[in-house]
Amino acid sequence: MTEILFYHLQNISLESVLPPLLEKSLERGWRVVVQSTSPERTDALDAHLWTYREDSFLPHATWRVADVADQPIVLAVEEGNPNGAKVRFLVDNAALPPDSDQYERLVLVFNGDEPEALAAARSAWTDCKARGFDVTYWQADEHGRWRRRD
Repeated sequence: MTEILFYHLQNISLESVLPPLLEKSLERGWRVVVQSTSPERTDALDAHLWTYREDSFLPHATWRVADVADQPIVLAVEEGNPNGAKVRFLVDNAALPPDSDQYERLVLVFNGDEPEALAAARSAWTDCKARGFDVTYWQADEHGRWRRRD
């Protein structure tokens, strides 16, 4: 069964939380797709992942590269699973893909400071619960550590 994790960002940016979450995914041996909603945003995330920390290397590519099937992390705009990922991150209000049940884990990262993002996350939560997915909600505490909320 697909596990759906909702990560609620407040007073913290996607750029600060996405790299560590991707690193943990790779440590577990998972291939990942990160879906945003525009090519410009995908390009910005691509540039950020190459430079977010001097002592780290996070192998990734955009959906445009010829060897996309070989990439452990693919940044994409459209639905589809070009690298056979078992984990899909949905950022910037990207919608749940029609093949949601084909993933081990979907991670919906949303900005709780934006009303549109909050509404989209609530709608996705309701949809996921109705479809019988295992759904959890995570929020950062005052120290920046993720805590499961019920």
